[in-house]
Amino acid sequence: MGNHALKIAEVVKQKSGVSRLTLTDFRNYAYLRLNVDLAPVIITGENGSGKTNILEAISFLTPGRGLRGSKLADIKRITPALVTPDFNPEISENSSWAVSAVISKNDEEFSVGTALKKAAKEIDDETKAFERRIVQIDGQKISSQVELGKYISAIWLTPQMDRLFLGGTQPRRSFLDRIVYAFDIEHAKRTANFEHIYKQWYQLLKSGCRDNNWLLSLEEEMSALGVAIAAARRELIARLNTFIEQEPDDVFPDIALELDGTIEKLLDKLPAIDVEDYYRNLLSSQRHSVINNDYVDGVNRTDFKVYYKKKHMPAELCSTGEQKSLLVSIILAQTKCQILDKGFAPILLLDEVTTHLDDLKRDALLAKIKDLNIQAWITSTEPQIFDVLKNDAQFLTVKNNTVF
Repeated sequence: MGNHALKIAEVVKQKSGVSRLTLTDFRNYAYLRLNVDLAPVIITGENGSGKTNILEAISFLTPGRGLRGSKLADIKRITPALVTPDFNPEISENSSWAVSAVISKNDEEFSVGTALKKAAKEIDDETKAFERRIVQIDGQKISSQVELGKYISAIWLTPQMDRLFLGGTQPRRSFLDRIVYAFDIEHAKRTANFEHIYKQWYQLLKSGCRDNNWLLSLEEEMSALGVAIAAARRELIARLNTFIEQEPDDVFPDIALELDGTIEKLLDKLPAIDVEDYYRNLLSSQRHSVINNDYVDGVNRTDFKVYYKKKHMPAELCSTGEQKSLLVSIILAQTKCQILDKGFAPILLLDEVTTHLDDLKRDALLAKIKDLNIQAWITSTEPQIFDVLKNDAQFLTVKNNTVF
C-alpha cells in the first residue's frame, strides 16, 4: 500500500456523510425524511420515480445550483406540503422549498439547511416580491454559501455528463470549476463575482455605453478576478496530474488533464501581475466584439481537456464506455486527493453511474467505494447489480413519491 493510500485509510476511519435528510416541497416530495448510515446508499426504482431528486437535494447542501443547475424557483413542488419540516422556523417560514440534513464530518455532527425564501424589496418606490436562497449551519444563518464547503463536500456524476466531452466548453468548464471549489472554497465566490461583473460589462456595451472610465473599472476588476480563477484552475490541474502519476488506478484508465485557455497558458510564462495587464488590455480591445456579437476570449472560454494516456487519445475521440471510465477516473482521483487535502471524505452522488460501464468496471467501482469507506448515494433501476455492496450498503426503493 502506497504512502497516499495509508494516509487515506487513516482519514476515512472517521466517517463523513449525511445521516439524516429532510425534504419539504422539493420536486415530487411533499415531505421526506431519511435516516441512513454513513455508508453507501443504493436507491432503486422506476425511471421518473424521484431517485435523482434525492441526490439533487443533497447537492444543494453545497455551494451552487445543484447537480441539475436548475432555476431555484423551478424546484418547488407544485402542490405545497401541509406539514412542517424539521427545520428552524426562521428559515422555513414562507419558504418555497427546504432541504435540511444532519451531517457528520470526522465524527462531529452539524445541522445544515437551505431553503428558497420569499422576500420583498423596495425598487423604484414599489415593493416587489422576489425569492432568494438562504443557508444556515447549526441554526445560524450564514452570509455566503461558500461557508458550506467547510462542512460538506459532494462530487457527482449524472447521465447528462456522459456526453461531457462531446458538447460545448461550458459544461466541461463548470465541471472543472466544481472540482476547484472542493479544494479552494473561495473559487466559488470568484467565479460568481466574475460572471456578475462580466454580465454588467456586456450589457453596458450592448446598450451603447461609451463611459470609458466605467468600462475600464469593470475591466480592471475582471482581469484581477480572471487571473485568480485561472491560477486556481492551474494549481488544481497540476495537483491532480501529479497525484494520478503517483497513484495510478488498477482498473480505470490513466488520464492526463489539461487546460486550453489563453489566460491559463500565459501564467506558464509570465508573472500574474503582467497577465492581469494583458487581460485588462484584451478585454478593452474586445469591446467591439461584444457589440458585433463576435467571440470574446478569456477565462469564461477556457476548455478542460482530458486524455486517455495509454491510447494517447483525447476523450472526445474515445468510445462511450471509455468516456464514462475516464469520468470515473477523474472523480476517484479527486476523491482520494481531496481526502488528503481536506482531511475528510466527500460524498459521492452517482446517478445511474453503472450505465456504459461493463460488469468488471461496475463491480470495481463499487468495490473501491467500499474500500475507501466513504458514503456514496447511488441510483439505478436494477437493484440486482449491487451484489458487491449487499452487506455494506443501505438499500432504499422509491415508488409513488414514497421511499421505503
